[in-house]
Amino acid sequence: MDRSILRAPSLLPFVVLVACLFCALCLPYEAPRAEEVTVRQTEGTLHGFLKLSTLAGKRLADGDLTQTVHGDRITNRLSFRFRDGSIHEETAVFSQSHRFHLVSDRLIQKGPAFPRPMDVSIDRASGRVTVRTTEEDGKPKKIEERLDLPPDLANGVLLTLLKNLPRDAQQVTLPMLAAAPKPRLVKLQVVRAGKEPFTIGGSKRKATHYVIKVELGGIAGLLAPLVGKQPPDNHVWILGGEVPAFVKSESPLYAQGPLWRMELASPDWR
Repeated sequence: MDRSILRAPSLLPFVVLVACLFCALCLPYEAPRAEEVTVRQTEGTLHGFLKLSTLAGKRLADGDLTQTVHGDRITNRLSFRFRDGSIHEETAVFSQSHRFHLVSDRLIQKGPAFPRPMDVSIDRASGRVTVRTTEEDGKPKKIEERLDLPPDLANGVLLTLLKNLPRDAQQVTLPMLAAAPKPRLVKLQVVRAGKEPFTIGGSKRKATHYVIKVELGGIAGLLAPLVGKQPPDNHVWILGGEVPAFVKSESPLYAQGPLWRMELASPDWR
């Protein structure tokens, strides 16, 4: 090899960058330790009504949030029926003995609102993750993996975890499994951004605003901002007090998707 090439000023930065990337690929990624969320508000049976819209206010879907109790396990189901016929449905089962622990989660997305259909199943105890989707040419694709999954995965239970955060917690880290479509663990950095006023009828209230940053970790996390693949910040508003409640969120429903607003819906008797 001609050593004069390495001495060329125009190529030296490139050689250094390649070396750094090689080292980053070789080194294992050690994600920051997440904090398990203590049960402060015991979850029970409920049925709520939701609406999904763009940030500009265009109504996209109507939804239901239901929760049922079977012994020490809670089944939480969030479903949206889009006006174009698309379906988003996520069913999470979790326990709430002192701390919240995910048991299983299944996410189904299909229809024109989503770039490709997704059916993701998580069995937390066994670590089994199954992803069913389609290739770009329309052929079905199935991915099965076994991962070391922490008990406090936030999949399907993020809103429940936020309602139970300590009042003085300014920042917490929560683990989540992302499938895009290959499953991988990411970290959610949840930061308290203060309180914001809103009204219900003529009653004034304040909700705590949480900003959620997705940390991909490893070499993917280093390169994502450079190639425009860094997930956008998510936003969730939780009403505090003796009985915390979800008020609003702005987050994507799929990888690289737009921010959509999810809010409580009121019955229309007309």
